[in-house]
Amino acid sequence: MRKTGDDTHRSSCRCQLVKWVTRHRLSDELAATATLATPIVLTQLAQIAMMATDLAWIGHIGTEALAAAALAGMILSVGLTFAAGVISAVGPLAAQARGAANTALVRSSLRMGLWIALVLWAPIMVLPVQGEQIVLALGQEPAIAGLAQQYLLGLAWGILPALWFLAIRSFMAAVDRPAPALWITLAAIPTNAVLAYLLITGKFGLPQLDLFGAGLATSLVNSGTFLAGIWFVTYCHPFRDYQVLRYFWRFDWPLMRELLVVGTPISVAIFMESGFFSATALLMGVISTTAVAAHQIAFQVAAALFMIPFCIGMAVSVRIGHALGRNDLAGIRQAGFAAMLLGVLIAAVATIAVVGTRFEIAELFVDQTASNADATIKLTAALILVGASFFITDALQSIAAGGLRGLRDTRVPLLFAGIAYWLIGLSVSYVLGLKTGLGAIGIWIGLSIGKAVYAAMLVIRLRVLANRTPVAAMSQASARAVVGPP
Repeated sequence: MRKTGDDTHRSSCRCQLVKWVTRHRLSDELAATATLATPIVLTQLAQIAMMATDLAWIGHIGTEALAAAALAGMILSVGLTFAAGVISAVGPLAAQARGAANTALVRSSLRMGLWIALVLWAPIMVLPVQGEQIVLALGQEPAIAGLAQQYLLGLAWGILPALWFLAIRSFMAAVDRPAPALWITLAAIPTNAVLAYLLITGKFGLPQLDLFGAGLATSLVNSGTFLAGIWFVTYCHPFRDYQVLRYFWRFDWPLMRELLVVGTPISVAIFMESGFFSATALLMGVISTTAVAAHQIAFQVAAALFMIPFCIGMAVSVRIGHALGRNDLAGIRQAGFAAMLLGVLIAAVATIAVVGTRFEIAELFVDQTASNADATIKLTAALILVGASFFITDALQSIAAGGLRGLRDTRVPLLFAGIAYWLIGLSVSYVLGLKTGLGAIGIWIGLSIGKAVYAAMLVIRLRVLANRTPVAAMSQASARAVVGPP
């Protein structure tokens, strides 16, 4: 009997120890994810601030210039979004290599990221070169098309450096050092503001270049950020240990293919999601201009709330990549759970704040003297209230998608996006919005359902893969690179 009591006591102690270790690991993982995500979030916000500075200076040229810049940005974003999705695969590939202590593969991942940026840059250049014809084809006035062409020609010089810097940012995050990218971007904000002002206005003897000057200023800043990034990864610890420019001329075809296989579905999924939102905006247009205005305001709120979980998703792709590289099944599960817990908590707090101030937020965007101001404010507030659950599920899907990227699983999530957004979400939005009399509210209910279904699919998929043997997820390209050339 005494022996049984001792066994029970030892078993209880072991259970307590396991619980303590689990809580300790979770708190460590939460801290590590937050530490990694914070500079990424701030870097994204800094880039938004830089774009806002550009628009502020362009607005002083005139409303036509502002409209032209908006159209030019929309045209160029098509190519840049696709390229960014592919290049973002550098992060999970390099993270897995770092987790496996494979310095050569970490270096090769960045090298191929820089090469693939060069390969994608050539077709993207068609957009700024043919910008005027594209704007005219969209039914815009020749004067607006000419201004858009000026801006695009200025921006064209900075496309390749911007893509290269994106690859460097992904590499920095993969080795747990995203802070230098933040410092570079913060320094770029005032630099861009001064250059844009000087080149637009022609002060201090410089030529007055107007919209071309605004684009040229951005190109010069993009070139500067890339050069600063290359300097950091070449000469500063711990980046210099990877010798990223070593054997730069070597072209690794299997790894290039891996980047395309992992990254292309990311790009297509982004287009699928943005197309879904565009389709719901078109449905709003069938209802009324007030519905369109309210939808745009509520959507901007959602986009702002999306920023933090999006960056947490980038961080968790790195954390899971590290765990996958060292074949740590428990670490994969811990990283995914910690990131989703952190993201949901932040999204819940932000959602409560937004819902509580929804009328005040709507008033910030609406001209109080407009004839339909009250109706727009009320409808915007109602859409934000309906979207309360959507804001949280949006955070979940972003983080789960990031976790799956860390496992290099991007093709199945692309299929999920088609089912959740287009088959379910858009269908429900159409029926509830246009067939049942719910109007704009019905469309946002459908949007929220689509997001919820997508989030549920991704979370389940992540849970299933996290319970499989990590070794099985190692690709042939990674296995070859472990013993292949440096």
